[in-house]
Amino acid sequence: MRTSAKAPATVYEDESLRAYGPARATIQGTPLAPDELRKTDAYWQASLYLCLGMLYLRSNPLLREPLTLEHIKPRLLGHWGSDAGQCFTYVHFNRLINKYNLNAIYISGPGHGAPAVLSQAYLEGTYSEIYPDIREDLVGMQRFFKQFSFPGGIGSHATPETPGSIHEGGELGYSISHAFGSVFDYPDLITLVMVGDGEAETGPLATSWHSNKFLNPITDGAVLPVLHLNGYKINNPTILARISHAELEALFVGYGYTPYFVEGSDPESMHQAMAATMEHCVLEIRKFQEKARQTGAAYRPRWPMIILRSPKGWTAPRKVDGHYLEGFWRAHQIPLPDVATNPAHLTLLESWMRSYQPEKHFDEQGRLISELQALAPKGGRRMSANPVANGGLLRRPLDMPDFRTFSVEIEKTGGTLAGNVPTLGNFLREVMRLNMQNFRIFGPDETQSNKLTALYEVTQKVWLGEYFPEDADGGELAMQGRVMEMLSEHTIEGWLEGYLLSGRHGLINSYEPFIHIIDSMFNQHAKWLEKCNALPWRADVASLNLLMTGLVWRQDHNGFTHQDPGFLDVVANKSPSVVRIYLPPDANCLLSVADHCLKSVNYVNVIVADKQKNLQYLDMEAAVAHCTRGAGIWNWASNDQGVEPDVVMVSCGDVPTLESLAATALLRQHMPDIKVRFVNVVDLFKLVPHTEHAHGMTDREFEALFTSSKPVIFNFHSYPWLIHRLTYRRPGQHHIHVRGYKEKGNINTPLELAILNQTDRFSLAIDAIDRIPRLCDTGSCVREALLDQQFACKNHAYEFGVDRQDIQDWRWPF
Repeated sequence: MRTSAKAPATVYEDESLRAYGPARATIQGTPLAPDELRKTDAYWQASLYLCLGMLYLRSNPLLREPLTLEHIKPRLLGHWGSDAGQCFTYVHFNRLINKYNLNAIYISGPGHGAPAVLSQAYLEGTYSEIYPDIREDLVGMQRFFKQFSFPGGIGSHATPETPGSIHEGGELGYSISHAFGSVFDYPDLITLVMVGDGEAETGPLATSWHSNKFLNPITDGAVLPVLHLNGYKINNPTILARISHAELEALFVGYGYTPYFVEGSDPESMHQAMAATMEHCVLEIRKFQEKARQTGAAYRPRWPMIILRSPKGWTAPRKVDGHYLEGFWRAHQIPLPDVATNPAHLTLLESWMRSYQPEKHFDEQGRLISELQALAPKGGRRMSANPVANGGLLRRPLDMPDFRTFSVEIEKTGGTLAGNVPTLGNFLREVMRLNMQNFRIFGPDETQSNKLTALYEVTQKVWLGEYFPEDADGGELAMQGRVMEMLSEHTIEGWLEGYLLSGRHGLINSYEPFIHIIDSMFNQHAKWLEKCNALPWRADVASLNLLMTGLVWRQDHNGFTHQDPGFLDVVANKSPSVVRIYLPPDANCLLSVADHCLKSVNYVNVIVADKQKNLQYLDMEAAVAHCTRGAGIWNWASNDQGVEPDVVMVSCGDVPTLESLAATALLRQHMPDIKVRFVNVVDLFKLVPHTEHAHGMTDREFEALFTSSKPVIFNFHSYPWLIHRLTYRRPGQHHIHVRGYKEKGNINTPLELAILNQTDRFSLAIDAIDRIPRLCDTGSCVREALLDQQFACKNHAYEFGVDRQDIQDWRWPF
């Protein structure tokens, strides 16, 4: 027998999961005196009035006239569901900031939760200080309301325009990791982070709870998470709101926290419960920190966290037209969406807004009354005005060593072997040594694999878990370490973003094929930076520096799954004002690029560098000049001086450079009369027209390198179509022939992998012969000889499992 799709679900009554009734709390107490309770509730009501005003009103901001359709925005956008719980939490923490002189910032995790934090910034006066046209009066309030989710205004997330925000939350899942990133190396900071229960279902958020294992109570601040169980997402219950109380508590005990519950809907008892609970948590944090700081012995406490269960859309009408609103998914977005066509709902909206008594909380001029103003912290203690949340105000430039002192000596151009990333590791070691309070290295589990082990000469990996005796044998673990490793790219990226946005510096290193895990996080950060660039009050923050290694061309042993250089395509999609891509060909160029990136601000710098030993080409002076240009002719590898070249051989990336040079050598050895120009590209965006990117070349500069009519054989590190996309507007674009990774690979030798993708020396040389008109007939014998060599190399790989020794030992012969 079939079960009907409309069959009623089984109903289980568990009152402990209900958000209604008097407060139920782990911590008992009534710390608020009657007058303080009255004022706290009034401040909360004023906040909620502002939230509703942002959603609905374009005029009549304090309802001094009866509400009509002319006062309503023609298009209603925004979210109401989490606003009441967020404002409730924020207001109660303000009391503790005042009482204990706390240094704190607030992170809003729930999606589209901006009305809550915007209302607080406005009530605290910060908004009017930053935006003088949004005054604390009737005219200013009207502008404040109208601009929300309105063309030419501001968005419904805690965007960069929001004072006190370092977390937009456009994509859910990163609030906890951003919060922990903000408190590393700020020992007196508490970051209060509101976690939406929908957000808590994401993988990145679930993993980021483990950040408490990396928090040092001596040198770092603290994070106070508040998990907001309001029960629903857009159209579904949330998982954590529908599991048993015991299971929920066990989950967070298992994560290493001490959870404290505050549950209910009755405002008076909920205010007392939240006040008592938050104060207990703050005192717990201080107790843990004082114990560690007085003894000098770091340890991992069971940090407190709060589980706040309140109705979705708390304080909205419970039912409208027989359907649930408050406490149900219908309160998620615009709670009464049809006020323009339903007069009864317009009347209901007016009654609802007036229930917050705005006439009592705002004076005749439209300003918050003085007794409520007194509840907010002052100056930089306001969470909306804390300089940590505008981290560039606190940023100090790194104390940088001279990168030239770490250079590789070039005994013979193209004849010296050295490790590019290991050389960078020596430089980063000294950067770390000189900046032990404001610089950290982040990575999944790969600092050693990525050959940055020189860092361990001055620091170690943060670890506050248990220790085994074996860890002393190369484990490199320490409670005071400054290398941050966790096998969650999402979490370490979030830590770094929080660390940078609160005024510090850092670098993340990761395997190239799996950096895609943070594609969308990179997107969000790039968008954040782009918006910040348009806000004069946002101070410059250190660039996010991303080192990609474990590259596609050296993943011959790991196989097809590890071969993906496509992150560069993702980066190239972002605004030219905030992204940079560098592919240094050797160690000295890598040092020059890294020095530049670590000193830069407001960018995402992507550096692509192989961690294995590679041929070295440029001495330090030449490397600096080459990287400064971003692209240039290598005269030592060219023989077209003073004449037209027959072909331009171009490389971009360290392994492609080796193969392009080998192809150039083959051409010159087999055809002594051929004229070859060799060009190397370090800065990928040099290829873009100068009208599109600050680093781009003019057409004249482009043709000076690549000619206007000669065939260009471009060997690229990543997918070849990216180069075509970047150069499609160039006059000589049809002469550019790009070779790159084309999704061909398995368990291969390095050369065999290149042959499969036609990026090897033989394919490149043959391509050049085929595209030089005068060699169409005369080059046939050489072409056949190169094909024979290529075939022999493939056979050798299949028979012996390694490349021929002459391939492994190849050096530039001229």
